[in-house]
Amino acid sequence: MEFLIITLRNIPAIHRSLLLAVVILTALGNVHGRHKVHKWETVEYSAISCRAHTASLTDFGGVGDGTTLNTNAFKSAVDHLSQFQSDGGSMLYVPAGKWLTGNFNLTSHFTLYLDKDAVLLASQDENDYPVIAPLPSYGRGRDTDGGRFISLIFGTNLTDVVITGENGTIDGQGQLWWNKFHKKELQYTRPYLIEIMYSDNIQISSLTLVNSPSWNVHPVYCSNIIIQGITILAPVRSPNTDGINPDSCINTRIEDCYIVSGDDCIAVKSGWDEYGVAFGMPTKQLAIRRITCISPTSATIALGSEMSGGIQDVRAEDIVAIDTESGVRIKTAVGRGGYVKDIYVKGVTMKTMKYVFWMTGDYGSHPDNNYDPNALPVIDNINYRDMVAENVTIAAKLAGISGDPFTGICISNVTIELAPKAKKLAWNCTDISGISSGVVPQPCELLPDQGTENVAPCNFPTENLPIDDMKVQTCSCRKKLY
Repeated sequence: MEFLIITLRNIPAIHRSLLLAVVILTALGNVHGRHKVHKWETVEYSAISCRAHTASLTDFGGVGDGTTLNTNAFKSAVDHLSQFQSDGGSMLYVPAGKWLTGNFNLTSHFTLYLDKDAVLLASQDENDYPVIAPLPSYGRGRDTDGGRFISLIFGTNLTDVVITGENGTIDGQGQLWWNKFHKKELQYTRPYLIEIMYSDNIQISSLTLVNSPSWNVHPVYCSNIIIQGITILAPVRSPNTDGINPDSCINTRIEDCYIVSGDDCIAVKSGWDEYGVAFGMPTKQLAIRRITCISPTSATIALGSEMSGGIQDVRAEDIVAIDTESGVRIKTAVGRGGYVKDIYVKGVTMKTMKYVFWMTGDYGSHPDNNYDPNALPVIDNINYRDMVAENVTIAAKLAGISGDPFTGICISNVTIELAPKAKKLAWNCTDISGISSGVVPQPCELLPDQGTENVAPCNFPTENLPIDDMKVQTCSCRKKLY
């Protein structure tokens, strides 16, 4: 205190009391143990709904050290915040850190928000994923008979759910699961990263998903879905790491996504054989826009093969595929039943492809032997236009089903540059019918060119889908900066 007194003598009296107060408060802070000093920052984000209540995962004992298991913290947080469903909804903020967790379920009128430096690490312990029943439209799991491990982030019978952030990361740590799959050591189907069932008004946006054990994003039996600004990364030889799989969903918008995958970047589905036929819930009114895909062994967009509930009114535009096996592929088989119709594709750029066009009528995997061999799929009104491809091995392999041809195929304004070692037969067509216009190289005889006098683009609807009327708004939240 002698230094303080000497210093104060040299300071005008009018400032002494103020300085003394500051020094005493600082000293008291030191006496009580050098507490962390923090400030608040306001973060803005786009969402279908803003929330009245916010909490941080750390408020519920979360520890972001990459080794502490936070499953109970997530569950406690969601359970607590669920009380605000009718009071403006709630948001769980996941701050910077590495948050190891097993499965946790979401609630309605709820936002899960990941900080830009937050990483959700999926547990590799099977015990952290309860086993649930197979999907009724599938009759069994995709990997094995019977049940399936619940997804890392799961929800069912929900309304108004947002999973978003500042491009925070969800890491599925899938290598262990891939190894078990290859060694046939799995008793149940692998977990997905995000699965939402029987729900309405869903947004999944502004996230990075890496190394999923299997499918990444799986909305199933849902309506009014926006999936936007997602980056999905998986090794290109990893098994079944589909990017986004809308499944028996109505009114969906997928846009501005970048996907590197070991399977289809986007796979549109609606149930498997007799189970999908009986469930009878199609996927329809689906918009796919501004997608970039890399998948050397699979499709940019696959329709099927599980399509027994039907797929209708899919509109894909402004698509880029690089080093990918095929562009938009239709996969089906005898026994599927259902339909794929009213498909519209335009504005596709492809570089280094095996196939530009690929339709398969013999994709014959079945859930069991109880399928109806007389359940033939209907493939009709398939439209492709305004496409450019280079370094292509085969322009098209279009194989319908004998006695059940694929009809109404239209291809216009398409330029395909074949690779130096391309197959001699650029177009291979059986059991299909349709027309072409302005296509290079010349299509097969089953797609006759309409001639220069009758050149017309294939159809692409101009009216909006209902999902285009579903708007997002600017929301904000406050986070602590230490």
